[in-house]
Amino acid sequence: MRFLLRVTVALLLLFCVSPAPTVRATRPAWSKIGDGRGDAMIAAYFRDETGKLARRSLADIHTLADWQSRREEARRELFEMLGLDPLPPRTPLAPVITGTLEHEQFVVEKLHFQSRPGLYVTGNLYRPKSLAGKAPAILYVCGHSAVKKDGVSFGNKTAYQEHAAWFASNGYVCLTIDTLQLGEIEGIHHGTYREKMWWWNARGYTPAGVEAWNCIRALDYLQSRSEVDGDRLGVTGRSGGGAYSWWLGALDDRIKVAVPVAGITNLKNHVIDGCVEGHCDCMFPVNTYRWDFAQVAALVAPRPLLISNSDKDSIFPLDGVIEVYEKTRRIYALHKAEDKLGLQISEGPHKDTQELRIAAYHWFNRYLKGDDPSVDEPVLKPLEPEQLKVFNVLPADQQNTTIHETFTPMAAAPEVPTSRDEWDGRRASWMADLKAKCFRGWPDEAPDGVPPLDIEPVFRAAHGGIELSAYDFTSQQHIRLRLYLAHRADLKAADLELVVLNAMDAQGWNEFVATIRVGFEREFAGLELPDANPEGFAQEAKMYDSHKWGMAYVAPRGIGPTAWNADERKRTQIERRFMLLGQTLDGMRVWDVRRAVQALRTVDGVRDVPLWMQGEREMAGIVLYASLFEPKVQRLDLWHINKTHRLGPIFLNVLRYLDVPQAIVMAAERSNVRIYQDDATGWEYPQAVAAKLDWADKRIELRSVKQGK
Repeated sequence: MRFLLRVTVALLLLFCVSPAPTVRATRPAWSKIGDGRGDAMIAAYFRDETGKLARRSLADIHTLADWQSRREEARRELFEMLGLDPLPPRTPLAPVITGTLEHEQFVVEKLHFQSRPGLYVTGNLYRPKSLAGKAPAILYVCGHSAVKKDGVSFGNKTAYQEHAAWFASNGYVCLTIDTLQLGEIEGIHHGTYREKMWWWNARGYTPAGVEAWNCIRALDYLQSRSEVDGDRLGVTGRSGGGAYSWWLGALDDRIKVAVPVAGITNLKNHVIDGCVEGHCDCMFPVNTYRWDFAQVAALVAPRPLLISNSDKDSIFPLDGVIEVYEKTRRIYALHKAEDKLGLQISEGPHKDTQELRIAAYHWFNRYLKGDDPSVDEPVLKPLEPEQLKVFNVLPADQQNTTIHETFTPMAAAPEVPTSRDEWDGRRASWMADLKAKCFRGWPDEAPDGVPPLDIEPVFRAAHGGIELSAYDFTSQQHIRLRLYLAHRADLKAADLELVVLNAMDAQGWNEFVATIRVGFEREFAGLELPDANPEGFAQEAKMYDSHKWGMAYVAPRGIGPTAWNADERKRTQIERRFMLLGQTLDGMRVWDVRRAVQALRTVDGVRDVPLWMQGEREMAGIVLYASLFEPKVQRLDLWHINKTHRLGPIFLNVLRYLDVPQAIVMAAERSNVRIYQDDATGWEYPQAVAAKLDWADKRIELRSVKQGK
């Protein structure tokens, strides 16, 4: 058994505006997670966590004063969750009009501007041919529609041109902008969905933030235009554009009227019903503060807002849309502005229908023009996509394709502290950031508190000189895990000189079971078992015969006995559900290891036995962070630990504050740390801090992998 053998050697080395209709929501085809024990467990967990956030959403708002005292901080939180706190500097837009098209009713300007240097926003500005004065303006934000020919993208602005054409034909200026992924310069929206860029979570990055910033700068551009009445700005868009309309309406009070179409629903639809599987990352903020989506909608109050959706939309189901509307209506009622909130429901699927468009046009006429004339059918697409293309040659200095690397800043590499006081302050700041921004989704942050461990002995058996016992414990609601403890058969736990807790990843679990099943086949009945390893069992028995050591093992959620759906696509979507709840899978596995430590210390006789912990690969990082929150861990053995969280483990926002080397230093202040890697580079900062603070020479040791074998 690799875990056991490694620690053995280490020890030897010394250690519509109408009432909400009653319509059954269409359910997506992906609502079922899976059929196994782990699937049922994680499905129950998601139901419970989602329910907590839903019940908490706006529940503390009872009066207008409550909301007014909360609103600005809520807005700041949303800015932060979009990667926009602090706001980037409003650098010169450098707008360029690359061409003009004439239509009998309007003029189209093909243009681009830079929302920040190198981040190009391509768009078409539609304006009436004649204006008697300044006109109200609409920012139209596009949904997901790829318009390409021979590998050349014309931008999704070309797919939604009929909206802009109607506005310009009816006395509005309308700017239609491309989105990051589906614009003329094609960036990425699918980092976690498809590209396995889980480090987006660690970086606190979401393309929703880029879209929100581009929209804010688009308003800056509109206000710079002589034709535009800068005090009469509206926003609309559908699907993805509906979501971005929400971000902008919530963030920027310059938006006087908003009509998001099919761009929002509740967490229940996304997490429990599976709608997250139909959406890329641009649809979600980094949910650090664990919001349900009505909190976004409430930030638009009391400005005119029409929530528009169809009744058979599988990715924005009707029941969730109505719940968002009902919770938002409470906030409008506090403002005595219920007349400014509308709910438009049309029949149909997730589609840009005529009924949805006409309702939006009516709403803008009423609240931006102060009249409500009859609305004719929208004009058809009058122009070919090629005509609306902005660039002939894409700019060489564009950052659109790599903006995910720079949009959300990482923490700068820290300097070595010059004094103990400086170090104490830095450590306290990092720990506060970890609690508030990275592990906020742990149970102790929830109103329900931490559930009892509810430890239950499962079995105790002996074979070949080894006694193995197992205990089930509750990590958090619905997460029931198993802790194993092995030692020499003639010893009691109280007689042990040392206990080592091993946190196992999938590979580690298989190695553990392959070894221990040789003597304990019956105890593992019912599990899918790897081939037995008799040699490993014999080596383990020999080690226990020679030393008064105990070896404890835990497989955090989703591993071993609680493994869930093996389909890669399903596993990806399970992980994405965590991020919608303001968590990450790795972050909750840190919690599981913490709870395993607490459970182990309740076993008769073990409480006062010295405790070591170890892990391998990403589990080494999980062990590292668990040790920061649990007392009296004497030593950590970290095998093949990643030197940066970009490679894992993934914790929400962590790279905005610190990286693995800084966590090593914090752990080394409490525990001796042994790092097993053949490449000793990358740990200069921990070593320098240890030297500066005059820590003992062996507080942090780098060892080759061969040295540990």
